[in-house]
Amino acid sequence: MSDAHDQHESVIKTPKQLIVAVLAGFLVPIIAIMLLVQFVSNGKKESAGSNALSPEAVANRIQPVADEGYTFKDASGPKVLMAGDAVYKMVCSACHDTGAAGAPKFGDAGAWSARIAQGYDTLLDHAIKGIRAMPAKGGNADLSDVEVARAVVHLANAGGAKFKEPEVKEAPAEEAAK
Repeated sequence: MSDAHDQHESVIKTPKQLIVAVLAGFLVPIIAIMLLVQFVSNGKKESAGSNALSPEAVANRIQPVADEGYTFKDASGPKVLMAGDAVYKMVCSACHDTGAAGAPKFGDAGAWSARIAQGYDTLLDHAIKGIRAMPAKGGNADLSDVEVARAVVHLANAGGAKFKEPEVKEAPAEEAAK
């Protein structure tokens, strides 16, 4: 019978043990939370002796994200015409490097010879207006006719032609001032 009586007996037998148990019940979780907060917030902190407040470091932290790797153009400014090789790399190379959709490959004299025989004006007309699977201006409507002409000369000359780079006509001074 004495064994049954021992089952209901508590670990806490004195008032002193009760006070210690209650304090431990409050203090242990609070200390654990404080240690976790300290661990989580213990990152690299810049102090007054570091270079974190230098003008370069501040400028790097507050610069817009969009400035990373992007070049913005003034849409109202004068258009700067690209060279033929730049237009080729930006637009034409997607198809003319691989021969996609029957496009003659860059530098393939055999594929370009029949096209070159048609003449510069025909090649330029096809490049500007599009032909078969090739869209007008290679799919980039922002290109000017002069930029397309430069790309045509670049492509055709790599295929064996001897076309001259097209000349850019200067805009009259009064139109440029508008």
